[in-house]
Amino acid sequence: MAEEKIKVSPEICVYVNEDHTKLTLEAAIPGVKKEDIRLKMHEDSFSLCAPRAEFEYVAALAFCCPVKPEAALAKYENGLLRIDVPFKDTMEDAIRVKIQ
Repeated sequence: MAEEKIKVSPEICVYVNEDHTKLTLEAAIPGVKKEDIRLKMHEDSFSLCAPRAEFEYVAALAFCCPVKPEAALAKYENGLLRIDVPFKDTMEDAIRVKIQ
């Protein structure tokens, strides 16, 4: 059985662009190999697991507003994971009601 690593929270910065169309998350996870990063995203939250030799970065956060996880773009460079994801249009799934 593999030995369980100590869990550590990465430094995470979350912000919205100026026109309020996109959410950006930046997670400092130095020393992690890109292929070892496990990132999952829902409309309302995300989870991150990124193991290193001595410990494992873990995080889970809820978003202020729904996003489009299928349109998320993630890039890992110099120990910084940056994720850009557009907000979901609140009327996107609206159903038109027939008026009699």
